[in-house]
Amino acid sequence: MGEEIRIRLMELDDLDQVMKVEESCFPTPWSRGAFVNELTTNQFAYYLVAEIEDQIIGYCGVWIIIDEAHITNIAVYSPYRRKGIGDKLLYGIMEMAQTLGAKKITLEVRVSNETAKKLYRKHGFENGGIRKNYYTDNQEDAQIMWVMLE
Repeated sequence: MGEEIRIRLMELDDLDQVMKVEESCFPTPWSRGAFVNELTTNQFAYYLVAEIEDQIIGYCGVWIIIDEAHITNIAVYSPYRRKGIGDKLLYGIMEMAQTLGAKKITLEVRVSNETAKKLYRKHGFENGGIRKNYYTDNQEDAQIMWVMLE
């Protein structure tokens, strides 16, 4: 993969491509309206996209409320997985959260998603509990993970 990966803020014009990533990655994808709301109305929301040659191949979102950040979603289009893109997105969102005053970041991840949990642990996230029946598509539990920022 010789192409350069660019990480930048998500814009409304990105939503056609973001929706393709979203729908390919999640059994219960967010609606376009949900993303519009995140980008235009939610004062706590920040989203990054990863792109190669103007094609969006991933994104990550975070809500920052006072000094705590909550990662909403992280998604990478399947042909581009295992190439460090999720790593770059997570690093970018963590750096942004810290710059904006967050001291702690939390997220939920499916208990069965070992690949994602490995990525989060690489960035210092630790287990913080279980949310029972968190996912509406199959009632799978969520592992709560968190990390303190320096």
